[in-house]
Amino acid sequence: MNRINRDLLVLFNQELMSPQAIENEVELLHELLFTVERLDNLVTVHEVIDLDKYKVIQKDTMVRKVIRMQELKPFIFLNCKN
Repeated sequence: MNRINRDLLVLFNQELMSPQAIENEVELLHELLFTVERLDNLVTVHEVIDLDKYKVIQKDTMVRKVIRMQELKPFIFLNCKN
């Protein structure tokens, strides 16, 4: 698995967990985030709301295209379906 450079703030009660247990929990959290943040998963749970054309776009290819954009155009929004 590629190690992504990210800063995580994780709060644990150090009295209840050893440093090794804390490191294990952080590693599991990293694996979880790595899975959730994949582009395929983001495309599945988002839709695009285009207020210029008054459309809601759920087509995977179009949502993928919008997610990859550096900056969204005015009045185009990425909406989580949840």
